[in-house]
Amino acid sequence: MRWRRNALPAVLAAALSVLPPGRRNGCTHGGPTAVTEDSLSGAGGTAPAPDRPEPPSRSRPGEQGAHTAAGRPDTGSDRGEPRQRLRAWAELLRVSALFSVPGDALAGAAAVGRRPGRGTALAIGASLCLYEAGMALNDWADRDEDAVDRPHRPIPSGRISPAAALGAAGVLTAAGLALAARAGRPALTVATGLAATVWAYDLHLKHTKAGPAAMAAARSLDLLLGATATATATGVRAPGGTSSPDNVAAAAHRGLPALPAALVLGAHTYGVTAVSRHETQGGSTGTPLAVLATTTALAAAVLRESWGRAPDRPATTRAKADTGPVARRLDAGPLGKVTDPVRLLAITLTGAYLRTAGPPLLHAALNPSPPLTQRAVGGGIRAMIPLQAALAARAGAPVTALAVMGLVPLARSLARKVSLT
Repeated sequence: MRWRRNALPAVLAAALSVLPPGRRNGCTHGGPTAVTEDSLSGAGGTAPAPDRPEPPSRSRPGEQGAHTAAGRPDTGSDRGEPRQRLRAWAELLRVSALFSVPGDALAGAAAVGRRPGRGTALAIGASLCLYEAGMALNDWADRDEDAVDRPHRPIPSGRISPAAALGAAGVLTAAGLALAARAGRPALTVATGLAATVWAYDLHLKHTKAGPAAMAAARSLDLLLGATATATATGVRAPGGTSSPDNVAAAAHRGLPALPAALVLGAHTYGVTAVSRHETQGGSTGTPLAVLATTTALAAAVLRESWGRAPDRPATTRAKADTGPVARRLDAGPLGKVTDPVRLLAITLTGAYLRTAGPPLLHAALNPSPPLTQRAVGGGIRAMIPLQAALAARAGAPVTALAVMGLVPLARSLARKVSLT
């Protein structure tokens, strides 16, 4: 036993002398290497020697094991790839802003005094496709600029290729026009103008002075698309007295009552687009202040609009029977007949519009930093939903207005996951 105790140190010394120079203590000539996890002991130590086989991994498939060798790719991350790709597309298409689109068609249907129907649904589908086509085309056109100002965006970060984004824009545009064609020739005519405006804005007009006007025109055309598709689906009368769903002139005439609402929505979009031009650099105080004043003026215009049209009956007017001098004084005020429940709903929705768009604009004016400017743009996008609802209520369609407002919680929850800007 004593011989074994004395021989053990000698055997260990002889084994160490056999090791190649530079491999002792985990170091090479010229300095120490990076210390990696020892696959044999499970504790921090020297890396396995090249001629020593690595033990098989004990981790479950698809799981990032704790014993992965250094420099070896982790196959477990492949399982999260589809989810990451889906998130990249959600960021590219800005899906959180999608809920601001259906209200255009619904407000257009209310403006022409019609209940939403098949034509309205087709218009909503076409609007969603064209809106997402514009988002994909926007990032494709701005890929070089985003590489400097927004390297985290899907295209400059390499998560989505430019060819894929451009192809998605083309496919979505074709799908939108196909859906509009199902609603009739008048709707297809408006949708074609809308698609042309979107492509012209993204490819050229965005960086010119006509950029905000082009974006405003696109949003106005979107509301008119809903009005035209709804009026066409319910049937319009041709000059000869026969019903012709493809009569462009008759459908355009029927959609004229939606023009004031389209102009209001376009003016709001103009302001949001003007603010968005400073969201990456900031520094603009006058623009948020001017847009805040415009927002207040638009709210006043919604509340002062004529209330002579009855819901779902375009050719009739409401009776003007007053119950006395008090009612006449109420009707003469700036808010009109405040005792009308529909009128009260319109006032409430207009207040929600001001509450959503106003404070972020004021903050951006007081501190024109990029984060606050981006928040003002996001508030302007979210404010489109209560504005659309207020326009529907103003037209005498309270059910449609409440349905539009039902999109607010969905938009808010999705905006926490995917940025609006």
